[in-house]
Amino acid sequence: MSDARKAILARLKKACPKQDEEAIAARLARHPRNLVPKRAQAAGEEARALFIHMARSAAATLEEIGSAAAIAPAVARYLAAEGLPARLRLALDPLLAGLDWPELETATGAAAAGDAAALSVAFCAIAETGTLMMVSGPDNPVSLDFLPGHHIVVLPQERILGAYEDAWDRLRRHMGEGAMPRAVNWITGPSRTADIEQTLVLGAHGPRKLHILLTGEETS
Repeated sequence: MSDARKAILARLKKACPKQDEEAIAARLARHPRNLVPKRAQAAGEEARALFIHMARSAAATLEEIGSAAAIAPAVARYLAAEGLPARLRLALDPLLAGLDWPELETATGAAAAGDAAALSVAFCAIAETGTLMMVSGPDNPVSLDFLPGHHIVVLPQERILGAYEDAWDRLRRHMGEGAMPRAVNWITGPSRTADIEQTLVLGAHGPRKLHILLTGEETS
């Protein structure tokens, strides 16, 4: 550790009030939940319907499809409808393993500057706000979520949860206690900003379009 960093940390430690380390550790171990609004307490079909409504309200588009076999044709239809080339940057997520893409030219790995569209898989979704929870990793590179102009996301309907607290619980079970991915991103509709004269602009900091493929079942 550099002398400058040591000095900064020492000043921060001196400026901050003394903390009860045991109390902090105990609180972290309990994973206390925040207040969950009544709307976010939905489950099953109620949560599914709420998520669809909230996602569309946030300017995302959504198509309900039956199973894994319908993913590739649905993606091809979307690209054609948007006037995009039949090319796709594809996540290596196990849910997409073994699928055929006869109508598309595909590439895997992190997104590149020339990619117009990318396909990834949501870890789960939050019905309360129509939000997708995207977890980083080799199977779903973060760049797929932000670099291409069109982001297509596969979401199995059983991954729709009511509240954000439910999503964190699911992630802890998946990763194991004390482990976390490098990044967790929450995506609600396409990228947008109204910084300039409060005029809404889509695609300012990421994809201009977010298209969700809601599958009726897990694909593996």
